[in-house]
Amino acid sequence: MPQELPAPMVVIRNGTLIDGTGAAPLPSAALIVRDGAIDWVGPGSALPEIGGPHRTVDAGGATLLPGFIDAHVHMTMQAGRINPADLVHQPPGFGYYAAIPILRDTLAAGVTSVRDLAGLDMAVEKAVDDGIIPGPRLTLAYRALGPTGGHADFRTCCGFDAGAAMAPNGAIGMLTDGVDEALRNTREAMRQGAGVIKVMASGGVWSPRDTPWHDGLNIAEMTAVVREAAAHGVPVAAHAQSARSIRNALTAGVTSIEHGYEIDAEGTDMLGEQGGYLVPTLATATIPPDPEKAAPYAVAKKRKLQEHLSENISAAIRAGVKVAMGTDAGICPHGYNLRELPLLVEHGMTPMGALQAGTRNAAELLGIADRVGTLEAGKRADIVVSAVDPLADIAALADPDAITVVLKDGVVHKDTAGITGRPARHPAA
Repeated sequence: MPQELPAPMVVIRNGTLIDGTGAAPLPSAALIVRDGAIDWVGPGSALPEIGGPHRTVDAGGATLLPGFIDAHVHMTMQAGRINPADLVHQPPGFGYYAAIPILRDTLAAGVTSVRDLAGLDMAVEKAVDDGIIPGPRLTLAYRALGPTGGHADFRTCCGFDAGAAMAPNGAIGMLTDGVDEALRNTREAMRQGAGVIKVMASGGVWSPRDTPWHDGLNIAEMTAVVREAAAHGVPVAAHAQSARSIRNALTAGVTSIEHGYEIDAEGTDMLGEQGGYLVPTLATATIPPDPEKAAPYAVAKKRKLQEHLSENISAAIRAGVKVAMGTDAGICPHGYNLRELPLLVEHGMTPMGALQAGTRNAAELLGIADRVGTLEAGKRADIVVSAVDPLADIAALADPDAITVVLKDGVVHKDTAGITGRPARHPAA
């Protein structure tokens, strides 16, 4: 198992701190970690006297960052295996085992928290929380709510349900038709431990019977979901790709727009007025479709969707909407989550803004900003160390090898630099 730092207190010093708040980098910074939390952080010259046993870790001038947060992943999916024909022979429950290396590789990439938007369930969350398998902190949607024939319905014409093979618990979506089913399925997802409800406001690329320009759930259905979820303090994320579906979802009051590829000026204004988040999943959006791996219907839809995608997302970023990092990993490869950061910069964010999208902003979206997202006293000790200066070369941070040390809750899960003296027993493959 991963190893805790071997002392009641650990001092990490001699690093350049980028704390996730937007403050300027702090050279020669230090942190005190106690019982899995940050006890103190500040200039190394102001380090308080430590009265008890402790161990000092020298960062050697490397960059200290908060653990990153990917707000849109599918940990039971594997890029290149979405074609229904590839899933016919996948046995029930296989997804639990397939998720183990994905969880490990995501953590090794510097991502200490994720929001899984359909696929994982409470069994995996508990296995991670109990230390049975290494992985990032999980916020789960359980299953996505979508209409018959829509983006949560992966049944082929012959009746094979590819969605059932994408999740170890038997489905990736719950068919939701009408306000009564919207209410019932929202309650069922929460009963199954959902910390976010996902609704399909539009069709999608990979579903066989719709397109991104079809509506998914209607405004009345999504409004019922939002109201019921809000009564339990649970936010709602909307898969919404067309301009109309984005406006429909925001009219219903969702917290975040996932993808948002055709967001227009009206949708941008609505999102800003409501204080919602855009999760543009550029790591998936910008990948050209591969006819060798994707179904022909998916190739055609994605090519059309990409025609104005970059200009739409760039315009929304210029307008100042709140952005949280999300990759749609599972559609794009796992373990390369930080590729999203240079793409956000390419679409108009500053490097510091992109870092905040992957730390503080994403933590706020997930409702866990009181615990993670910034390196401040009282927060959990989710700490990433990199030899890269991401403000000078954010693209270099996208290489998982550039992440040399990963701590989650003060536990070492990766140490290729050897600075902690306790390399994890489960390094990335």
